[in-house]
Amino acid sequence: MAVTVRLQAEPFDPGAETNAFLTDTEGMGAAVTFTGLVRSTPGDPVQSLTLEHYPDLAQKQIERFAEQAIKRFELRNIIVIHRFGRMLPGEPIVQVMALAAHRQAAFDGANFVMDWLKTDAPFWKKEETSEGQNWVEARAADDAAKEKWRK
Repeated sequence: MAVTVRLQAEPFDPGAETNAFLTDTEGMGAAVTFTGLVRSTPGDPVQSLTLEHYPDLAQKQIERFAEQAIKRFELRNIIVIHRFGRMLPGEPIVQVMALAAHRQAAFDGANFVMDWLKTDAPFWKKEETSEGQNWVEARAADDAAKEKWRK
């Protein structure tokens, strides 16, 4: 069982990361990859998104979420890549890849980590729009999504 967490300012190639992840799948039946992107829509245009964090705390928190996923869903491997700094619309922010014997475990493991990342990872988001910059507030929907894992 392996946990890898990378926090980085540099862009990453989701396809290349997925291909590298899939090089050691012997005996496994499912790999799930989730990639989160900087979102900008016509009704809510964003020029950039800046993520700030405490490096050591963020690393430890995300490793803890990933280790919980490994144990809870019997994953063989999980990789979390999370960017920080300034990003533009369409750029990848986060990628979570989970490898398991069965598809539901892989889906659940990746979803579990994402739900905890959205609520408990020590990142702060600042959006830049044509009207200026503003800090992004936590969303009740993200808290509700995380709660399903407490059962």
